[in-house]
Amino acid sequence: MARDGLQVLLIDADPQGSLSQGFFGSAFVEALPVESTLAACFEDDAGTLMPATLIHSTGLERLDIVCANQLLSSINVPSPEVTGMQQFALMQFLADAPAYDIVLIDCPPNLYQCSWNALLAADWIVIPVPPEDFGTQGLRVIHQGIEQAQRMNPSLQLLGHLVTRFDSRLLIHRRYEGKLRQLYGPNVLETVIPEASAFKVSLACRQPVAFFSPRSLAARLTSQLGREILDRIAGQTQGTNVG
Repeated sequence: MARDGLQVLLIDADPQGSLSQGFFGSAFVEALPVESTLAACFEDDAGTLMPATLIHSTGLERLDIVCANQLLSSINVPSPEVTGMQQFALMQFLADAPAYDIVLIDCPPNLYQCSWNALLAADWIVIPVPPEDFGTQGLRVIHQGIEQAQRMNPSLQLLGHLVTRFDSRLLIHRRYEGKLRQLYGPNVLETVIPEASAFKVSLACRQPVAFFSPRSLAARLTSQLGREILDRIAGQTQGTNVG
């Protein structure tokens, strides 16, 4: 999206900080103080936080990030809907932050405080689904969480399920994808993201694959995914601004 000219803000809302480490490495990210990470949003009881101070340049054009590290772990509590105003911390941050064309929020694999905050702040959600096991019960829990969040954030819409870490050589992966499409039809994105060495190499080199290896299959599929997401957003908003 950034390569195609959009101003993109990434928000790492996962206490593991994998997205942040992908750009800056683990040593740098783990040493960040609370006031330089997303955790500061949840500790801003006085309402004095300046959102711009949390935004870091990735060093790549039109691509910025709000980092996270282990300091977010104590904040990512279960039952976030009973935590009062803290559940709206990310929503408030985005309301006060500089304008971007699109904001992408990376969430942990649970529906605790960080993911709940993202659901209340977001307009659309994409559910990554690795095809290792047909976890319909797990997907039902996520769908129920979305429905619960929509009561407080009526603009939230499911953009689709994304089959990822796919290996076409494995019969179980092909069957899983087929079953997913049978159950959810058009709510499964057409783009499928495979396991590919280009992702691992680009990660080791601290660059997104679209920048590090733009001619690779991984980069082409990532670009295709970006276009499909934007097309689906445009179809749902009928030409209104993305944000």
